[in-house]
Amino acid sequence: MSDVHLAPGSRPVTPSPRRPRTVLAMDAPVREALFDRAALERLAAVADVDPDLLVQDFADPAAADALGATEALLTGWGCPPITAGALALMPRLRTVVHAAGSVKEHVTQACWDRGITVASAADANAVPVAEFTVAAILFAGKRVLRAARAYREQRTAIDPFRLLADGGNHRRTVGVVGASRIGRRVIELLSPYDLDVLLHDPYVDADRATAWGVRSVPLDTLARSSSIVTIHAPALPETRHLFDRATLALLPDGATLINTARGSLVDTEALTAELVAGRLDAVLDVTDPEVPDPASPLYDLPNVLLTPHIAGSLGNELPRLTQAALDELDRYARGLPYLAPVRAEDLTHSA
Repeated sequence: MSDVHLAPGSRPVTPSPRRPRTVLAMDAPVREALFDRAALERLAAVADVDPDLLVQDFADPAAADALGATEALLTGWGCPPITAGALALMPRLRTVVHAAGSVKEHVTQACWDRGITVASAADANAVPVAEFTVAAILFAGKRVLRAARAYREQRTAIDPFRLLADGGNHRRTVGVVGASRIGRRVIELLSPYDLDVLLHDPYVDADRATAWGVRSVPLDTLARSSSIVTIHAPALPETRHLFDRATLALLPDGATLINTARGSLVDTEALTAELVAGRLDAVLDVTDPEVPDPASPLYDLPNVLLTPHIAGSLGNELPRLTQAALDELDRYARGLPYLAPVRAEDLTHSA
C-alpha cells in the first residue's frame, strides 16, 4: 500500500496512456499552494513535466528549451499573457489548462487565432465564491452587521424586536445579477431557503429562469424589489458601472449590495456616498480600485463588510482547483474532450 496520503479532493494516481510535454506557468507561491506531494505525484503520472521549472516570463532563456518542446501549458494565477510573441517560442503548444477561474488575463486573441484549446477550473472555483455569497446573503437578512455594531457599542443586552424589526430571511427578496457559473450555483444553494429570488441576465429567458425556481426581471425591477442584491456578472465594457448612481438609487432603504464579482461593475464613488449616508449596507469582496485608497471610508463604515478578495478558492479549497485541472489534462492526454472547455465566443459574455 502506498504511504502517500491524498489531500481532500485528490485522485488516485493512474498513469495516462500518453504523457504530453507540459510546462507550469504561474507565480511561485501559487505553485506551492496548488501542488502538494500527492498532487505532484499525479501530475507526473499525467504529464511529462519538470515540476521544478516554473515559467513567469516566456522570454526567460532558462525556459527556452522546455517551451520550445511543450505541448501543454498548465497555468495558474500570475501566468504572463500568452501573446503572439510568446507563442512563437512555443511552436508545439496545443493546449492551455488553467488551474483557476477566468483566463482573460493570460489567454489572448493570438491563442484563439492559432487554434489553441483551453480549459479552466472555473467550475471548481465557483463553489467557494457561491458559498461565501450565500453566507453573506443570510447574514445580511439577519442584519448581522447592525446587531454586531449595537452590541459592540452598547456592551449590554439589545432589544432585537426593536433594533432588528426588519430582520429575518423568511420570504425576503434576493436579486441575483448574472447567471454565471457562480450565479447559477448561488441560485441552487438558495433553493432550500424561504426566499424569493429574482434574476437579471440578458442571456437567460423567462422559461429557463422559471425552471431554476427564480423569476427573470429587468435590472431596474430587480433593484427596486430586492432587499439584498448579489452581483455575478462578468467584467465587460458594457457591464462597467452596471450599478451606477441611478441604479443604486433604486435600491430600497436598508438594502444590502454584495459584490464578489469585479469592482468595475459598481460605481465606487456613488456606492460610497450611499454607504456614508447610511442608506445602504454592503458586503464587498472586490472594489475598484482593487485595494481602496487608505483614506477610503469603506474601511471603517459600520454598515460595510470589506474583505480582500477572499471569496474564491484558498487554503484547503485549492486542491479542488488542482484536481480539476489535472482531470482536464488527463482527458487531453487520453484524447477526450474537455469537461469545461473555454471558447473564445463565450468570453464575450462570461468571466
